[in-house]
Amino acid sequence: MAELLKLKSPADFIGKQGHGYISFGSGQPDLPPPKEAFEGINLTRDLRYGLIQGEFALRDALTHEYPGSTAENFVITNGASEALDLIFRIWGKGEKVLLPRPYYYSYPPIIEMAGMVPVYTDMVEGRIDLEDFRKKVTGCRAVLINSPSNPTGRVEAIETLKEIERITQNLGVYVVSDEVYKDLIYERENYHIQGNHVITVNSFSKTYCMCGVRVGYLWSADKSIVEAVCEAKTHTSMNTNLVGQDMALHAMRAPKEYILHQQEIWRARRDFMYQGLLDLGFDLWKPEGAFYVLPRCRNAREFLSLLVREYKVIAYLGEWFGAPDRLRFSYALDVKKIEEGLGRIRDAMKKVSVL
Repeated sequence: MAELLKLKSPADFIGKQGHGYISFGSGQPDLPPPKEAFEGINLTRDLRYGLIQGEFALRDALTHEYPGSTAENFVITNGASEALDLIFRIWGKGEKVLLPRPYYYSYPPIIEMAGMVPVYTDMVEGRIDLEDFRKKVTGCRAVLINSPSNPTGRVEAIETLKEIERITQNLGVYVVSDEVYKDLIYERENYHIQGNHVITVNSFSKTYCMCGVRVGYLWSADKSIVEAVCEAKTHTSMNTNLVGQDMALHAMRAPKEYILHQQEIWRARRDFMYQGLLDLGFDLWKPEGAFYVLPRCRNAREFLSLLVREYKVIAYLGEWFGAPDRLRFSYALDVKKIEEGLGRIRDAMKKVSVL
């Protein structure tokens, strides 16, 4: 039996690279940002305080992606994570938030640190079960959904999203829609959930390969949400960094072919990773977006400990995402590294029973 590593969270692996490691851990694109992203930096202007809500030019540019919006519907944040943190801080302590499970590993801690209570609805085959959703959503202040999903790579059907719109509208429940992978869908166009009760969270990290720049935003038709978030942000991080906002603004000017080319690369990597894990005997869902797979894995902690110690392969434990007996792999790395990593996984499988 492999010696078990004392793994507490993805923090054990985030940023770990080099020294022969192949990391299927962090969802960090290895592709370059568009060249346009570097054309707008002005340090003389950008090394100052900025508007709490975000620079007007960037918020105004975002209105073209949200028909009927104005710059006042947006708050620019330090990545999507800050947007989520601020949203849940402004609501009452002890109130409930419905989470589909598996979930992104930061969701429960963000909700709990805000003093709110996560309630879970378990997915079926990686997608929201509307019957269970209806049972659990009553009495919640908000629901938090993520499509395409991290960690499953699944995309919710448009019919499901529209039904969630209807159910929550009737109950007066907010929908917080984390859409950071909206431009990484392989099967259809993104569907933007509608309604005054909807808060959309997004980021420039995945679409434009700018994870470390930490620029995200939230959109809401409810001005009271925007005002409350800005008030909270005034006393926490204040403005989001202006260099990053300039990069985000100019990245948006990249031709659409930039995003389409990215999608082609991710689709090819998806196909290679998915088929490779199938060939090894794993049971998994085929991703329709983002860049993650979540295969079943017996003895997951023992197997991951072996992978890290003896084979220098990093993955994330499914239990961090509410999915025990699974491992999450990101395929945000080139095909040659994926192929090498799959070979190491195959060798490690000879020592630990995983299927």
